[in-house]
Amino acid sequence: MKRFLACLATLACALAASSGAYAEPASPTSPVKADQAPIPGQTATPPPTQAPTQTPTPTAAPAKPVADPIGDLVTSAITGSLPGSADYYLRATLYHAGERGLSALDSLGCRVVAMRTAAVDGIDLPRHTILFIKETVGLPMPDGSKHDGYWYASDVGGAIHKGRIDLFTGNGRGSMSPLMPLNLATLTVMKAGVFHGCPPN
Repeated sequence: MKRFLACLATLACALAASSGAYAEPASPTSPVKADQAPIPGQTATPPPTQAPTQTPTPTAAPAKPVADPIGDLVTSAITGSLPGSADYYLRATLYHAGERGLSALDSLGCRVVAMRTAAVDGIDLPRHTILFIKETVGLPMPDGSKHDGYWYASDVGGAIHKGRIDLFTGNGRGSMSPLMPLNLATLTVMKAGVFHGCPPN
């Protein structure tokens, strides 16, 4: 009987070895998942690596626009608009050649020029200042052209105090007619530069 059982065991082992059914059990410390088991005849594909995340390059801040005061003044002369805020708000009066006590020369010793010479206080608004007065743009000039708004602070007067400006209109009382709407009006005045010597005629 013992010999019979030993033969059966030997026969079972031989059958298992010949059929390839016997295999080593998987290591309990490293179980193999069904979806990770390699297919016979194929090499295992390593898991895809994740591409490194790139940090976006910061874009440069837009450049600030460059100020162009000369361009602003040219535009203001053409359009009649005053760029930025006014430097002064001055109450206007008018004067003309032929008035009593008026000389043919301004306080700089230069000839007064119609629709160009302006009398100022000489302190808050100094002489030798080129002025742009928006309200005078387009007024008729003695030669028939249109005024571009530029005046020259070359005169002073005892009655011209801070907050006042006196505009020279030309020869005789009739020369004041085109500017009468501005008489005693408050004008927006901007400093547009300086001149040396006498103002241009």
